[in-house]
Amino acid sequence: MNYNTIKVLDIGHSNLKLDEAQSFLETNISQVSYEGNIKIIKIITGHGSGALRKSIRQWLKDQEGRFQEVIYGEDYHMFNTKASDMRYECKIDKDPDFGRKNSAITYVWLW
Repeated sequence: MNYNTIKVLDIGHSNLKLDEAQSFLETNISQVSYEGNIKIIKIITGHGSGALRKSIRQWLKDQEGRFQEVIYGEDYHMFNTKASDMRYECKIDKDPDFGRKNSAITYVWLW
């Protein structure tokens, strides 16, 4: 099966309220999962106050088992076996955020 690699969702710069951002994320994850042609969603929450990042990450944690893995940007480096496995299995050669410890992003690796 041929997959598109990554879908980027920039909710940090969308001016959505927290509940709207979660709803937007839920809708997009459900759509991508249903279509089945994308394996990774890269969520950009931005730096800001951190409220959006915390809210989104808590929501993802509450969805435990729904995703193969959730990898925080600050853990997205070659020493994280889950990040390395995701990059290998999904054939990601280049990603400018790899190894940058960018806490403003979160990766969701879909089944």
